[in-house]
Amino acid sequence: MDFQMERYSRQMLFKPIGPEGQKEIGKKHALIVGVGALGTHTSELLARAGVRKLTLIDRDYVDMSNLQRQHLFTEKDVKGQWPKAEAAKERLKSINSQVEVEGIVAQADAVLLEGLIEDVDLLVDGTDNFETRFLMNDLAQKYKIPYVFGSCVGSFGMTFTIVPGQTPCLQCLIKKLPMQGQTCDTVGIIAPAVQMVTAHQGAEALKILSGNMDAVRKTYVSFDLWENEYLSLKAGALKESGCLSCGESPEYPFLQSDQEMKVAVLCGRDTVQIRHAYNGDLPLKQLVDQWRSAGLAVGGNPFLISVEKDGTKAVFFKDGRALIHGTRDVNEARKIYHSLVG
Repeated sequence: MDFQMERYSRQMLFKPIGPEGQKEIGKKHALIVGVGALGTHTSELLARAGVRKLTLIDRDYVDMSNLQRQHLFTEKDVKGQWPKAEAAKERLKSINSQVEVEGIVAQADAVLLEGLIEDVDLLVDGTDNFETRFLMNDLAQKYKIPYVFGSCVGSFGMTFTIVPGQTPCLQCLIKKLPMQGQTCDTVGIIAPAVQMVTAHQGAEALKILSGNMDAVRKTYVSFDLWENEYLSLKAGALKESGCLSCGESPEYPFLQSDQEMKVAVLCGRDTVQIRHAYNGDLPLKQLVDQWRSAGLAVGGNPFLISVEKDGTKAVFFKDGRALIHGTRDVNEARKIYHSLVG
């Protein structure tokens, strides 16, 4: 056995994968949206499993509160305010240099995702909000790409594998099954809940990427590790013929530009994200000069600029997004944004 394949020898000894399944995994490209708790775990699993390419998209940078469960990151990443997609990319490259890893620091909107989808074989959910999940769901349906959905909060988690043309989509599922209204910033989250969700996501990803589609789970799974509850429901009957995402006449509503978010409160943090409504990047160099001339504290790295004004910290990215820290009030965040940008 050659050196490269020795890395995957124990995985190939697992008969459902074997040498042929490993070759298939080595040809595949997985797109992971969100590189937080779910995304760091699934991206590492797939990097170690030997996928050809991983594309990671995340809009945020590493915060101290992430380290409890987002295991690719370190205190060094926190101190450097390193974007999650870039920090994860560097760590994954050190884990498996054979895998091509692309890190994209941006909001995952319809324009970005449709521009990346051409050779993607699998979509993996690592995000923290249903707006982005609905966008991924429409993307999966339009381009006929399997989508592994996952979500967790507190000690609760849920997963479902969406195969276009065969299973209900996320829109069908949401209408019929109760979803947690809580978020990680209201009730917290424990790491084992993350690991349970990503164990399901990872197993489903390996089935799909190795060509074992018959083994893909047909049920919706939810659990509560603290309350010792586990539920598995057959979901086939939930598919709706009139669904706008996966029905007989799909319109893919979340791929329409008017559905893109402009303001969002980030899960788990007193932080509001603002995305400018005009095309093009913000003139960051000009703004930095302006802020420094005004005596403001300015810092940053090659991917972002941070500025403090009147006790409030704001972080601006190359693509024009801004994170306004210390508030969950979107109107207050807008005022701060305009006071800095004009």
